[in-house]
Amino acid sequence: MDILREDTITAIATPFGTGGTGKIRISGPDAFKIGDQIFKSIQKEKKLSNQKTYTAHYGFIYDGEKDKKIDEVVAILMRKPHSFTGENVLEIDCHGGMTPLKAVLDLVLAEGARLAEPGEFSQRAFLNGRIDLAQAEAIIEIINSKTEKSLDIAVDQLSGKLSEQIGEIRETAVEVLAHLEAAIDYPEDEIEDFSPSQLEDKFNYIKDEIEKLLKSSKQGKIYKEGLKTVIVGKPNVGKSSLLNYFLEEKRAIVTDVPGTTRDVIEEFVNLKGIPLKIIDTAGIRETSDQVEKIGVERTRASAEKADLVLFMLDVNQGITEEDRKIYQLIKNKPLLVIVNKTDLPANIEKKKIEADFSEHSLIWISLLEEEGLEELRENILKEILDEEISGDDAVIITKTRHKNALNKALKAVERVIVSRETNMPYDFLTIDLKDCLNALGEITGETAADDIIDRIFNDFCLGK
Repeated sequence: MDILREDTITAIATPFGTGGTGKIRISGPDAFKIGDQIFKSIQKEKKLSNQKTYTAHYGFIYDGEKDKKIDEVVAILMRKPHSFTGENVLEIDCHGGMTPLKAVLDLVLAEGARLAEPGEFSQRAFLNGRIDLAQAEAIIEIINSKTEKSLDIAVDQLSGKLSEQIGEIRETAVEVLAHLEAAIDYPEDEIEDFSPSQLEDKFNYIKDEIEKLLKSSKQGKIYKEGLKTVIVGKPNVGKSSLLNYFLEEKRAIVTDVPGTTRDVIEEFVNLKGIPLKIIDTAGIRETSDQVEKIGVERTRASAEKADLVLFMLDVNQGITEEDRKIYQLIKNKPLLVIVNKTDLPANIEKKKIEADFSEHSLIWISLLEEEGLEELRENILKEILDEEISGDDAVIITKTRHKNALNKALKAVERVIVSRETNMPYDFLTIDLKDCLNALGEITGETAADDIIDRIFNDFCLGK
C-alpha cells in the first residue's frame, strides 16, 4: 500500500450516463486553489478558498483559456479534517451527462489535479483515520445492497457497529496480554488487577464473542448475496404459478401442457428484507424431447446447488412415482414440501402425504384461490432466519474476509484455552493471544497486510 500522497486527486463521482446532475469530486491540499481558478461565483468577488466549511456556492465553471462558460454549477466546500477523506474537499455539482462532466474534469486536471485511482478517496479516508477498513468495505456494501435489510446492515457497519464489537474483544485480549507479559517479566511481584484464577473467564469471553460473530456470518451471506431457492416438482404442479406469485407478475408461462418450462428461470424477489433468488425449473420427468431433456438436467443441477428447495406436489393428482423419485434426489437438502391445488378434490389422504414426507415441513396451498401463501412465506423465513441474530441490534458478518479472520482468531484463542487448561507457561499463552489479536486487527485494518488493503480499495469504483 502506498503511503498517503500529498497531492490533489479528482474523479467523476456519479455513474456514467445522462442524468439531472453529475458530480466532480476533488480532494487534497490544492482543492480550493483549483476551485478558485475555474469557478466564478455569481457574486463576482467571492473566492471559494475564503468560504466557510459545509457551504454551497452557485456559479459557473469557466474555461479561462477559451474565455467561455462550461457549465452552471453548485460548488460544495468541506475543509479538513471534517470531510470524508479528512482533506480539503471540493465537490462540483454539474448538469448530468458525460460531455459537461468530462469538460469540467479536464479543466480540473489541467489545473494540476491527478485522476484518482479506484477507491482512492476511501483509501485516503482510511489512511487519515476517518474510517477503519471494515467501515471502508461497508461503502461498497451500501452501493451493492439488494434490500432494505442488507442496506441497514451495511449502514451499521459504516457507522462502526462491527468495529466497536471487534474493538471490545481486542480490548479484553490486550488487557490480558499486558498482564501476562508483566507476570512473565516480574514473576516475584504482584500485578495490580491481575488474578490468574480469572484467566479462564477472560479467554472464554473472547471465544464466546468471536463465536457469536461467526454464527451471524451464515445469516449475513443470505442478506448480502441472497438465498438460492429452487422450485422443483413434476410437470404441471404449479411451479411457474408460484414463481409468478412471488414476483407479482406473469414472468413464467403457465399452461396445462406438460413441459412448458424447458429451462431454468431466475429472478430476485424481496421477502421481508431477504433477497431470494427464486429459480423456476423444468418439471422432472422421463421424456424423449431432446430440448426438454436438457431442461430436466439443468433442474437437477440447480437443485443440487440450492440453498433451499421448494418441492411442489399436486394433491389433485395424488403422489405419483415421479414425485417419489424427485423426493429421493432432494430429500437431504434444506427443504419445504408444498402441497398445491387444495381447491380441487384430493386423490390422496392428507395423513398419507404427512406420513410420506414426515421429515419435512408441509405447507398446504391453493395458488388459484391464494390460500396458504402467507404461511408459505413465514415457513420460508423460519427455514433461513436465526431469531437470535436477526434483531435490529445484532452485529452481522457479511464479508468472507471478516469470517476468515474471525476463524483464525477463534482457533488462536482455543489454543490459548488448551494451554491454560494444561498449565503451560504464560509464554505459550501470549504467543497464541497475539495471533488472536492480529487476526481481529485484520478486520479493522490495524494488522492487515498492505497487499490485502490495496486489493480491497482496488475493488472500489472510480470516484469513491
